[in-house]
Formats: sequence, structure tokens, C-alpha cells
Amino acid sequence: MIEARIRDVFAEVGAEAHLHAVPVPARTGSAGQAGAQRGTREVAVGADDLVVIASIFKVLLVLEFARQAVAGQLDPRERVRVTTADRLGGWGTAGCLDDVELSLRDLAHFAMSVSDNSAADLLLARVGLDTVRLLAAELGLERTRIVGGPRELLESMLAEVGARDEREFALRYPALPDERKRALAVLDPRHTTASTPREITRLLGLIWSDAAGPPQACAHVRDLMSRQVFRHRLASGFPDDVTVAAKTGTLPGLHMEAGVVRYPDGGCYAIAVFARTHDLAASRPTVDAAIGKAAGIAVGFLRAGRDGR
Repeated sequence: MIEARIRDVFAEVGAEAHLHAVPVPARTGSAGQAGAQRGTREVAVGADDLVVIASIFKVLLVLEFARQAVAGQLDPRERVRVTTADRLGGWGTAGCLDDVELSLRDLAHFAMSVSDNSAADLLLARVGLDTVRLLAAELGLERTRIVGGPRELLESMLAEVGARDEREFALRYPALPDERKRALAVLDPRHTTASTPREITRLLGLIWSDAAGPPQACAHVRDLMSRQVFRHRLASGFPDDVTVAAKTGTLPGLHMEAGVVRYPDGGCYAIAVFARTHDLAASRPTVDAAIGKAAGIAVGFLRAGRDGR
């Protein structure tokens, strides 16, 4: 069975995974129509289980920003200053040493292209956390829960470890026993930002079918996802002529990516893969490669069945 093959891919690298892959429907401009057009053919491995989605939540965040921009509720050129107090460390403005000023639309660009956490926090403050939650409900993502932005997640980790700041956390965290590390709320889908693989592919399908909002807003999200610089997960499982637009997410022991792959013949497929490793290393190249391999297997199965084979 295709599901067993996918589980074996992850077992070989010491991981367990949840996956959902499905063809992307044609553009309809209606969330209900887009959902109804989905066929029954899919690849599902624990697709309805709750999973931590980490930075994949930024897809919803940027979609809400794009919708508000199209509606004229905010000016995407509005300037924002990223200060020392805003920096969380990591990629983009989150790791800058000096203050940076940029537009809201550039915050969206950095949040998607390099998963900039500071950019995501500032964008979330502008569009509103409650609004993002309402958007998830509007799109029928009934089990998707957004508890806050990157700063809220970081602060919860600091509190659980008893650290006053990131520097103290960096000293204390490595010394914790694995059982204590695994018990952190940010790693438990019952207590943090979470969804299911099926709901994430639904979100992607709605965006790709122009059913998640105005076509201009959906197109903006698709464009930003195509600019992601990380190519070591989903993209690694497909030939060079297949385009991949996606968003990664990473936490200790959690490696994930969700996106849409498009073949030269026009075939599009939404894929969401969430891998949990037995160790808590933040970097596991073999697991990243397994995400791509499993995605390639899943989409290969869907493509083989397009003509009823």
C-alpha cells in the first residue's frame, strides 16, 4: 500500500510522519465550490490527526494580510520599523543587528521567503490575531487553532524552562533531559498552534483555486510561497521542471512543509508533510530528504491514477 511505503520512508530515518496529498481543483472563486470539486483520490497518512504547524501558520497570516490589502483596509506600503525589541533571532530582520524599516508587504515577503519571525509578529500585530482566527473558520478549517505569533510561542518556551531571555534559554535548554524537552507545549498540538494535514491541503487548494479570497489576494500568496528560499524538503523530491511553492516549519524534533507542486503538463497537487523525529535535533538532513521522497511517492501515485489506472 502507498501509505505503508511512506511510513517506511520515515521509519528508515528514525521518524514518524503525517501526510496528505491531493490534486488541486480548478479555480472557482468560491470556497464551497472548490471543496466540492475535490475528488476522492488522495494519499492520507494520519491526515486527520492534529499536528503542530509552527511557521506554516504564516500562510494564513499572509493570506489575511493580502485580503485586507485588496479590500483597502490597510496600505501594503505602510512603513514599519523593526527594532531591537522586535528581534527574535533567525532569518531576515529577526537576525539583524540594527533597526530596519520596511513596508508591510515586505514584512509579508520576508515572513514567507525566509520564515522571518519578527516580520511575522509585526504583520500579525497589524492585521489582528482574531482576524486570522476568523479567516480559518471562514475557510472551513474547523480544527485549525492559532494561539499566537512566534513571540508568544517563544515566551511560552522561556516560561517553561524558567529562562528570563533567549540567552538564558540557550544555556538552560541543552541541559534539560529529553523527557522535559518533549513536554514543552510548543511541541504538543493540543496546546499550541495546530491543524491537520487535510486542513492544510484544503487551505492550499482554496488559495490555488482563488477560493480563499479575492483572486488578487490569492495570487499574491501563491507568488510569495514560490519565493521561499528553502529547497531541501518538498522540492528535493521532484524533477527540476516541476515548480514548487511552499512553506516550511521547524521546531526541535519537528520537521514539516506544505506546498503545491505544478508539473509542466499543468497537473497541480497540494501536499502537507509533518515529520516527528525520535531525537530533538533541529537539523536532520535525512529527515528533510525523506519529506521530499515521501511527497514524490504520494504525487506519483496520484498522477498514475489520473486516467483511471
